Amino acid sequence: MKALVHLAGLADGETAQAMEIAEANHIPKKFLDAILRDLKIAGLVAAKKGPGGGYRLARPADDIIVGKAIRALDGPLAPIACASRMSYQPCDDCRDIEACAVRITMLEVRDAIAEVLDRISVADMRQRQLLQAKRAGRKIVVG
Repeated sequence: MKALVHLAGLADGETAQAMEIAEANHIPKKFLDAILRDLKIAGLVAAKKGPGGGYRLARPADDIIVGKAIRALDGPLAPIACASRMSYQPCDDCRDIEACAVRITMLEVRDAIAEVLDRISVADMRQRQLLQAKRAGRKIVVG
């Protein structure tokens, strides 16, 4: 998510090298390379090779919903498989999925997580970052 927010701070047409993103966000480069690959496969970032190349968002930051990005990177939002909407798997030891107290609770947790993450865009995250930095008297520098 830090990489997406970083890329959201770039000017139109500008790209950022993976090393630049890694250093600015204190992310190990090898780990970031894997994340950027997954984000590219998911259609959230685009890569340009050669001189002046690097990474950029594949679409406007307003169009990248945080919940979808997290699902692309980490899979379902549900804390346990039996509470997942997209990747449901029953527990091996469950005798009654409809009455399972753990599943009922985890469905509420999943719904609460999705309610927040599915209404926030990467642009919203970037704006929150800038606002918080302003309140703290700091400037966010990208690029």
